Amino acid sequence: MQTNKFLLIVAVPALIGMQLIVSAPYARPQTKSEHSTVHLKSDVGVGPQYDSTHVYVAPGNVDRFVTSFLGTLGGQSSKQVITTVTPTPSRTTSQVLQTPVGIVSLFGFETPIPFPFGSERTGYLVKDIDEAIQLAREAGADVLVAPFPDPIGRDAIIQWPGGVNTQLYWHITPPSYAALRTVPENRVYVSSDRADAFVHSFLAFSHGRIVTDELRAPGIAIGRPNDTYRRIRVESTFGRLTAFVTDGHLPYPYGHEVTGYEVSNLADTLSKATAKGVSILVQPYTSEKRESAMVEFPGGYIAEIHSTSDQ
Repeated sequence: MQTNKFLLIVAVPALIGMQLIVSAPYARPQTKSEHSTVHLKSDVGVGPQYDSTHVYVAPGNVDRFVTSFLGTLGGQSSKQVITTVTPTPSRTTSQVLQTPVGIVSLFGFETPIPFPFGSERTGYLVKDIDEAIQLAREAGADVLVAPFPDPIGRDAIIQWPGGVNTQLYWHITPPSYAALRTVPENRVYVSSDRADAFVHSFLAFSHGRIVTDELRAPGIAIGRPNDTYRRIRVESTFGRLTAFVTDGHLPYPYGHEVTGYEVSNLADTLSKATAKGVSILVQPYTSEKRESAMVEFPGGYIAEIHSTSDQ
């Protein structure tokens, strides 16, 4: 359901109680030579510049969202079209917002949204959708929406263990886009019961690697500065993913954000954001050489924005 397909433009994107006692360390999956469902498969990913965050807003908020998002992060929008992006009848405005720090596929549905569209977080470009679907199934994912055609390719929606939904899409003509300045962070909240299953499944599908698996990450990043939680960071062809393993006792707005955007100067970015009508939900704080804030764009899209320092 990637918007770019209709525009011929790529949508280039057990914690317990208040002490958050985490589960045992994640056991890395078997190597390809040991894992019969993985070693026969190639890497189906293309690159993070082709993977987008899916944003759904009411039609009346589309233009306000575009102005605020691009005014905050820079970049440009494709031409807006009205089309059908689901396998069953529907009607939506559709456009791609391309920024140096991440891509958004924006939808403003004028009809009721067919289930389960709107629940997917991101859209991933794959080299072969049939192989991707087979690999996803073998990795333990469910296929919520079987592959369906669009004007220039095919799409599907899968669900990872833990209830995380992702859209997969494929182009008849492979696209070519420059790399992003910074790769955004796909922020996933999962329970301690399903965290290992989620990570194992995602790694088997993406051929990714665990960068860090911290059992006691500072709780300030989930709005609980006196506690700790488990945080797993993964990198793959599909970009960066951070799994927040919590007990679900999350103060608003934590858990509502889908993507974290890395900018060069957080203060300057937030100044641009507020000038464009963006609300700051969590004021800037610093933890582990990272200054972060949480914002809400017109239309209700919530995001984390951060800058990092080596000092």
